[in-house]
Amino acid sequence: MEEKLMTLLMEVSPDIDLKQISSKSYLQSDLGLDSLKCMMLLMGIEDAFHIELDESAIFEKVEDVYKYLQSHGAK
Repeated sequence: MEEKLMTLLMEVSPDIDLKQISSKSYLQSDLGLDSLKCMMLLMGIEDAFHIELDESAIFEKVEDVYKYLQSHGAK
């Protein structure tokens, strides 16, 4: 799961240094994802993990994405 998410982040924003990414990284302020890149990430998550995100899902940090995926049985 972690490798898939890192791959998605690199696809959405190729200028991200993998060494910068930690579970505590904020998607926008630390990794520089703007609203378009965030939407692309969300669509990529749905495709890669074969899930449909809840409209109420809010991801501020990388760990928020992990927790959501784990709680929804993504692998």
